[in-house]
Amino acid sequence: MFRTRPGLPGRSGLLGRPGLPGRPGRSGRPGGLGRSGLPGRPVLAAAVAVLLASAAVGCGDAGELQGAGATPTAISPDRLWPDLTPASRPAFDIGEVDTEVVKGITVPDGDIRKVDPVAVVRKEIAEHPGDYGQGSYDETARRMADCGKSGAQGSRCPVLKAYYRDLTGDGHPDLTLGFRQLPGNLTAVRVYTVRKNRLVKIMAYEDAVSGVELAGRSVIIRAPSEVAGYEYRLQWTWDQQQQAMLLTHDEMRRTGGRKRSPRPSASGASPAAPAGRPAPSSASASSASASASPSSRVSSSASGR
Repeated sequence: MFRTRPGLPGRSGLLGRPGLPGRPGRSGRPGGLGRSGLPGRPVLAAAVAVLLASAAVGCGDAGELQGAGATPTAISPDRLWPDLTPASRPAFDIGEVDTEVVKGITVPDGDIRKVDPVAVVRKEIAEHPGDYGQGSYDETARRMADCGKSGAQGSRCPVLKAYYRDLTGDGHPDLTLGFRQLPGNLTAVRVYTVRKNRLVKIMAYEDAVSGVELAGRSVIIRAPSEVAGYEYRLQWTWDQQQQAMLLTHDEMRRTGGRKRSPRPSASGASPAAPAGRPAPSSASASSASASASPSSRVSSSASGR
C-alpha cells in the first residue's frame, strides 16, 4: 500500500510545500497551462494523486493480511510409567552396525570402480547356500549365469546397475548395488566401501522396493505399505564413529489414494497375513526373532548376517 506522512501530499504529486502553490507552466499562460497548451504541473499533480489513491485502495484490498484462525494450544508430552526400570540393552540383536570384509574380492589400486559388481553378488550367493542354493532365492542363483550375456538372455541377470558416490566422506566413491531376490519381488540393496584395498560391506537391506535414492551421505529406500495411500520410507546415513551406515529414519508416509495391494512374499506365493517389518531373508534364529517383534526397527543388515 502506498502511504504518505500525515499532512503531506503524495510523493509523486508535484506540489510544493504545504500552503505553497505549484509552479506555473513556463509560458506563464493563464488557466494553469504549460508548454504547448498542456496542463500545468498543478493539474498534473492532481491527476497523479487521484491515480495513486486508486492504486493504494486496490493494493490494500489484495495484499492485506488475513487471519488463519485460532492457534491450537500447545500440549506438553506426558511421561508414562515413570517407575518403570529403563532397559539397558536391546531386546533383539539385529546387527545395527554390522560391517563385513568381503573375502576373495580385491580392490585394484584402491579404486572401487575396478571391482566387478557381478563378482560381488556371486560371492554373497556362494557364502549363503541356504538362501540361494535350494533356498528361498534359488532362481537368483540360476539367473546369475545370464550375467554378461547380450540380448534378452542378458536381461535376465538379477544384478542391477551399480552406482558410485562418496557416502562415507573420504573423498572416494563408494559402491551401491542391488540385485533381485527371485522368485518373488524382493530387491537386495548393498553399500560397499574400501579400506586398505579391501572391499567392506557397510549396509545390507532387502525388501519389496518401490524406489531407492542417494542423497548426501544417505541411502533412502521406499517400500509399499499394507495401508492404502501410504508407504514406508527408510533412510540409512553414514556414521563416522561407528564406521557404518545407520538406520536414522524409519517412517510411514502418505503418498495419495493408491489402491490397497497385498505385500509380496519372498516366495512369490499367495501372500499370508502381514508380519512385522522387514521380512528377514535368512533362516537364522536371531533374524526370525527380530521380524516377529512388534517393533518396526530394521538394521543395516536386515538379514542378520
